[in-house]
Amino acid sequence: MEICHLYISPGHNFVGHHGRAPADYPAIEVPTIECMAGRGVHGDRYFDFKGDYKGQITFFSLEVFDELCGALELHDCSPALVRRNVMTRDTDLNDLIGQDFEVQGVHFLGTQECAPCYWMDRAIAPGAEEFLKGRGGLRARILSDGKLRSSATARHPKRSEDLTYEVCDPPSGERDPSASVGFLASLGMTISREHEH
Repeated sequence: MEICHLYISPGHNFVGHHGRAPADYPAIEVPTIECMAGRGVHGDRYFDFKGDYKGQITFFSLEVFDELCGALELHDCSPALVRRNVMTRDTDLNDLIGQDFEVQGVHFLGTQECAPCYWMDRAIAPGAEEFLKGRGGLRARILSDGKLRSSATARHPKRSEDLTYEVCDPPSGERDPSASVGFLASLGMTISREHEH
């Protein structure tokens, strides 16, 4: 399994927002994530979400994302829009449901498909939910502590103070970025934004 991109988000845009407008927390691309057994990804919205949660970390196939963009004729669209933690290549994620597996020395248990919901049509484009049925990604529990590293970090400068982390937000209208900026500042990061409205 190749890890192509890693994302965290400080808050929920869609969970708990049925019948209301989504929130506006960005998905933030980072070079590494810290996985904590039984708890989740440090700094992510699902960290310590609930006991024995099935989606402590989520995976998504970059090949599926590329097919989605082709089918819906989307251009310059970031995989951050699907709001999964780990973007992968060269693995059928559905094969990992019910399986223990290891990535970069960290152990996981695949629990279920991370099924798409109707919010996908708003976050990405109309038709996204239907296209992603059966291949919405993988939910997993974290069985051991450790860090995952993205292959994309090869393009980043070596000094952490020089890193600029990319943000891609769902097209949900007006937003106040101060909360996200403050969150990143607490991690010693800065951000740049794509697709400003």
